[in-house]
Amino acid sequence: MRLADIAVQAGVSEATVSRVLNGRPGVAADTRQAVLTALDVLGYERPVKLRQNHTGLIGLILPELNNPIFPAFAQVIENALVLSGYTAVLCTQTPGGITEDDYTALLLERGVAGIIFVNGLHADSRSDRARYLRLIELGLPMVLINGYRADIEGHYISNDDVAALDMAVNHLVSLGHRRIGLAVGQERFVPTIRKTEGFKRAVADYAGVTDASDLVVNTLYTVEGGRSAAQQLLERGCTAICCGSDIMAIGAIKGARSMGLRVPEDVSVVGFDDTPMTAYLDPPLTTLRQPVREMGLAAVAGLLDEIRGLPAPRGELVHRPELVVRRSSAPARAALHAATS
Repeated sequence: MRLADIAVQAGVSEATVSRVLNGRPGVAADTRQAVLTALDVLGYERPVKLRQNHTGLIGLILPELNNPIFPAFAQVIENALVLSGYTAVLCTQTPGGITEDDYTALLLERGVAGIIFVNGLHADSRSDRARYLRLIELGLPMVLINGYRADIEGHYISNDDVAALDMAVNHLVSLGHRRIGLAVGQERFVPTIRKTEGFKRAVADYAGVTDASDLVVNTLYTVEGGRSAAQQLLERGCTAICCGSDIMAIGAIKGARSMGLRVPEDVSVVGFDDTPMTAYLDPPLTTLRQPVREMGLAAVAGLLDEIRGLPAPRGELVHRPELVVRRSSAPARAALHAATS
């Protein structure tokens, strides 16, 4: 975009064009309109803040609704936006359906004031960052939840996945477990990378395991993925399994039972997220509570500050999780035998 071309087309100075593009005061309404018309005639895309937009709309893009953690985020974020006078435009992806990029384009056409991405493509360490750089260039306020990328400058809200796995492993080691496995999703995702890092560090610190490569199984963040990973880990002699999500933990329990093992008598299982169903499973699930409410409120507050033109924080705001102990974790059989002999 060349200021000189726009200035000639609009019949104004380059300084005036600059003032209009940056939203500065002191420009007559007809002059401002002349500059905007010049942008349209020359085929330039108007900066987001200069478009005729629906300022009360905020885009909220989720990867899915099957995992209860994402509806939980949506509920917190939608409620917080309503209380601030905004309406969330909920966009949910499905396999083979509308993609995140498609939703982003639709939201821009609707003139949303900003977008919150929850576990979006930013969380895929191999994804193209250009889609987010374009939004930054357009001046669109946005917040990215779970999936920090150093190569994309933005406002990030994250759960402390490293600390979460430290808590889980420490808990299981305190129960006498030494052969502990990790069932987690695809390696390319930032939360997976961090959970794996936290797990390996923790088993080294608490269980003296210097090489945990055979204790980590990467599958999918699904029930089937948890079942498959658990079966592999149990075949390798694990007596306890940390899971990358509560959904995976359900699969891990199913996998253990399919091998004739009881939870927690024979194998302990720890989930991740503390979704609403976990307290009602059989057995009730020990898990890591992701601070969804605090994270969602922080995301909304940060986005609204940016929309209002306040200094927007850049970098990552990390929230600490909480270990919730229920009945899916118990003393290891060897430790229990030693205590009673």
